[in-house]
Amino acid sequence: MIRFALKYFVELTGNPVSSSMLKKFTSSRVSKPLIRPFSKSFQINEKEMDRPLHQYDSLQDFFTRKLKDGIRPINPDPSTLVSPVDGVLSCAGKIVDNQTFYIKDHLYSLPEILGSEKKAATYKNGYYYVLYLSPRHYHRIHYPITGTLASRYALGEKSFPVNNFGMTYGDKPFSTNYRLISELSTRYGNVAVVKVGALNINSIQLLHAENDCNKGEELGYFTFGSTVLLFIEEHASFTPCIHENKEVQVGQTIGKWEDR
Repeated sequence: MIRFALKYFVELTGNPVSSSMLKKFTSSRVSKPLIRPFSKSFQINEKEMDRPLHQYDSLQDFFTRKLKDGIRPINPDPSTLVSPVDGVLSCAGKIVDNQTFYIKDHLYSLPEILGSEKKAATYKNGYYYVLYLSPRHYHRIHYPITGTLASRYALGEKSFPVNNFGMTYGDKPFSTNYRLISELSTRYGNVAVVKVGALNINSIQLLHAENDCNKGEELGYFTFGSTVLLFIEEHASFTPCIHENKEVQVGQTIGKWEDR
């Protein structure tokens, strides 16, 4: 019951009034007493955090915590794709012609998520990953590969929580939620990093606005529950390196290209 109540604070509803109230509360010092029970309930590894528990000023300050330097080693091999987040790989696979695929019992197409058939065409026959971040996960986002920023754009107006409630009652949350899409141009083709807001349109905070994007570099963070999708342009030598329903961490190899 306690765990459910605490989860309520980071994965509630898309109602603008409750969202506004929740954001104000969780970002205020009034929410500080919830930090310790939140950490205990979700079994957060406090040894990884950049500062002691008592130094966080609010629940949101704790939720968006940084980690100690070097705690998430980044695979330096330029031919590897690494996880941009800590989370669970909920699904992954090949993108085929006119494909629809299930995410939490709902069907989605690439054009719905990226906003157009033209954008989706870039990733035809490529590969996709869906990474879900639960309340216990580190909520900062890092670049999965080195490249240059080809485009960055936002889509969506509504926002429903990216959890079982939201996936059941939301109107296709992945295609209607506010989402921020960064397309990277790399030596192996384009890679799209799709950040899906889980609660309100201000739940994605960008920290990186440069055109040069370096693997492992922090690009932003989520202030509430969230999901990241990766779309990889087709490349004959690309091979995924992780199975579905597995825990992943920032910097961990999830795919690899063979240089030829």
